[in-house]
Amino acid sequence: MLNPDGVYLGNYRCSLMGFDLNRHWLDPSPWAHPTLHGVKQLIVQMYNDPKTSLEFYIDIHAHSTMMNGFMYGNIFEDEERFQRQAIFPKLLCQNAEDFSYSSTSFNRDAVKAGTGRRFLGGLLDHTSYCYTLEVSFYSYIIGGTTAAVPYTEEAYMKLGRNVARTFLDYYRLNPMVEKVAIPMPRLRKEKPPPYKYPLLRGSASNYPNGKGDKKSSVNHRDPSNSF
Repeated sequence: MLNPDGVYLGNYRCSLMGFDLNRHWLDPSPWAHPTLHGVKQLIVQMYNDPKTSLEFYIDIHAHSTMMNGFMYGNIFEDEERFQRQAIFPKLLCQNAEDFSYSSTSFNRDAVKAGTGRRFLGGLLDHTSYCYTLEVSFYSYIIGGTTAAVPYTEEAYMKLGRNVARTFLDYYRLNPMVEKVAIPMPRLRKEKPPPYKYPLLRGSASNYPNGKGDKKSSVNHRDPSNSF
């Protein structure tokens, strides 16, 4: 929970000071965006710790216009990395009836450059996956039906449990289901980055941009048909 003061007052986007915190990841201020600043320092510290494997970052938000749960992911010029990040949302779609893979998209829109998903997708290496999990304020439609089912507190909690279950499936740790092959593409050897980026306070120029940021904004619904 990175916006406790804003949420306490009924805001779902802005902090108490009026900032949309999910647009200030590039250079958060310890005074104006203290929760962002602290979490960013923690993530970079974990990333630089050789004993820590930072594999997933999932930013959870409510959505005011769309239905169901769905995800936003990043776009990479490395096609295999781009395909691999589709595995988790596809597994989640199998576990959660209210999660829509058809609404899941992968983009690098300029307006989203300051989000946690975009910033960390450019900072972390090819072994890490960064997503935004969006869930409707209102309702969801189960596949094959047309009736909208209102979200309840229990339904939101159930989706959270299904996210946890998807991690068990992803790492093949779920003892309740028969072991099935997760659709993993063949990977070619990738060179690791020559060094990890130190914890620096300052402008966004201290951190690398994602490989794909040189091109104009594009949007992909499904990175491949191989899964």
